[in-house]
Amino acid sequence: MKAAASKKIKITLVRSLISHPESQRKVARGLGLGRLKSSVVREDTPSVRGMIRKINHVVKVEGVE
Repeated sequence: MKAAASKKIKITLVRSLISHPESQRKVARGLGLGRLKSSVVREDTPSVRGMIRKINHVVKVEGVE
């Protein structure tokens, strides 16, 4: 029996985190985002969605098939 295919999302850092609080910088680092315009692909889970919600003003989120 195969496991259900989980959805994935692509997260891209589009704005600098220089003037933002340290907690938001840590969230971006936790997602794997370091430099401007860096991208990562993550599974679409509630914990990842919560992290995105905290820094939604500096990231762009796209669905990946």
